[in-house]
Amino acid sequence: MKARCAFILIVAVLSVLTQHSWSGTTSAANSSQAASMERKLQHLESKAAQPHPDPAPMEFTEQEINAYFESGNVKLPAGVRSVAFQAQPGAPTATSQVDFDQLKAGRNSYNPLLSIFTGLHDVIVTAHAYGAGGQGLVHVDSVSLDGVEIPRFVLELFIQKYLKPKYPNIGLDSRFALPARVDAATVGVHRVTVTQK
Repeated sequence: MKARCAFILIVAVLSVLTQHSWSGTTSAANSSQAASMERKLQHLESKAAQPHPDPAPMEFTEQEINAYFESGNVKLPAGVRSVAFQAQPGAPTATSQVDFDQLKAGRNSYNPLLSIFTGLHDVIVTAHAYGAGGQGLVHVDSVSLDGVEIPRFVLELFIQKYLKPKYPNIGLDSRFALPARVDAATVGVHRVTVTQK
């Protein structure tokens, strides 16, 4: 299971917003894509248990990743209603609908800069992400709410106030060990390729 969470971190640049559960509906085509992603994740985990995993690359398509999220297999915070990813070389983009009042439940701030993080918003996160030498790296380039880009220092304030208490390792720049002996992860055009070592 750790392999899945960390793998999805490298793919799902929304790492600044992800962790708790949600449920979605899926079509038959999406169910097939989600099942394909599940099989590939299980295969990665089984290869990791071998003394010398097969280094042949494994690809996850954008359709598989999105169907997997839509199926409810990935836990997202309360308030995150949908997530969709678009992969471009080294630079994935995540689009989501977020109810910030639900996301921040129980934590208030009187800082006027944080007042924009209320209500329901369409959120777009663009980032650079890759894995190399067994390490995953995600650098969030920008976040916009309803088409308006949020200044980086305001994002930092939001993360410190609302996300760090629950998720201490989350930030606009994240580095983490890749699990399941994944050595490298590359975001390409509409796909992510991983290799194990």
